[in-house]
Amino acid sequence: MEPLPDLATLSDDNLKKLIDELTQEELEISYQRRLLHGKIDILRAELVARLQKTQGRSVLDQLDVDRLTEILTSKAAPPS
Repeated sequence: MEPLPDLATLSDDNLKKLIDELTQEELEISYQRRLLHGKIDILRAELVARLQKTQGRSVLDQLDVDRLTEILTSKAAPPS
C-alpha cells in the first residue's frame, strides 16, 4: 500500500478519485477475505469429520458441505 500523497496539494476531483480507488480496493480485499474464510470453514469441517470418523461418527452427517460450497462459489464477483 502506498502512502497518502500530500493532501493539501490534491484538488477536490483528485481527492474524490483517490477515495473511490481506495474504496474499490477495500471491496476487492473484503471479497477475497470472505472467500478465504469460506474455504477455511470447509477445510476445518473436513478435518473435524475425519477426526470424528475415527470415533465412529461424522459431523458431515449434520453439515451440508456441498451446499456451503455452492453458496460460497456462487457469490457475485466483486464489483469492478
